[in-house]
Amino acid sequence: MKNTAVRTVVLRHLLSQEKAQSLKDIENALIYTDRSSIFRTLKTFEENKIIHSIEDGSGMIKYAVCAEGCNCDPKDLHYHFYCNNCNKTFCLFDVPFQNIELPENFKIQQANMVVKGLCNNCNK
Repeated sequence: MKNTAVRTVVLRHLLSQEKAQSLKDIENALIYTDRSSIFRTLKTFEENKIIHSIEDGSGMIKYAVCAEGCNCDPKDLHYHFYCNNCNKTFCLFDVPFQNIELPENFKIQQANMVVKGLCNNCNK
C-alpha cells in the first residue's frame, strides 16, 4: 500500500486514540483533510486489515486500529464496549472471546460483539 499524506495523518490520529472513532470524529479532528479522502483512507485501511470497523448500535460506524498480529480473521475477534453515557466505543482486547460453534457449512465472516454500559469515567 502506497504511503500518502492523508493516510499518514489518519493513521497517526487513530493510533493516538484510546477509543474507536467515527468518520465524524476523525473529520472534526483533522479539519484540514477532506471528508471523502478520510473515508477512502478508512476503506483502504480496512481492506488491508490495518483497522477494523465496529457497529456499536449508535448509528455510526466506528474505526479502530487492529491489534498487532491481527488478520481480521474469526480467531482475531474481540468484544467492544459502548458507553451509554459518553457514546465512546472501546476495544476489549484482553477479554477472552468465546468460540461460537456454527452448524456445518456455516462460515463466520464478521461478528459484532458489543457490551453496553458505563465506562470508567462515566461510572465515577
